[in-house]
Amino acid sequence: MMSSAVKSGALVSLQDLQPSSPFFKQGASLRVTGKLQEYSVETAIAIVIDGSANLKINTQHLRDLTFRAGSIYQFIGELLIQPDNEAILQARVGRNVDGIDLNLYHQSLQLVRQFQADHMNDQAA
Repeated sequence: MMSSAVKSGALVSLQDLQPSSPFFKQGASLRVTGKLQEYSVETAIAIVIDGSANLKINTQHLRDLTFRAGSIYQFIGELLIQPDNEAILQARVGRNVDGIDLNLYHQSLQLVRQFQADHMNDQAA
């Protein structure tokens, strides 16, 4: 029987979403954070950036979220990979996280991954 449970979004940085990354999979449930570069009301597509990396976000299913260029947003959703290898996140949750320290966020993300890798190694031993 197929499970209908909603998967949690794996924490990833936009830099992690390269075709060679293990996170770059069709339908992967992800949580991403970035600064809103632009938003189209007509298409409901937002583009978020973090450093030199960017990602398109389809926001058509989000309600009660106001978009402001330059603000920082976090989205949880499923990754849709186009035939040309362009990725679009189909957002199911979005929130404004202005005030977050992105450098500290990236440091904590690295520490969480290190802890998870160490924990997996301890269980395997």
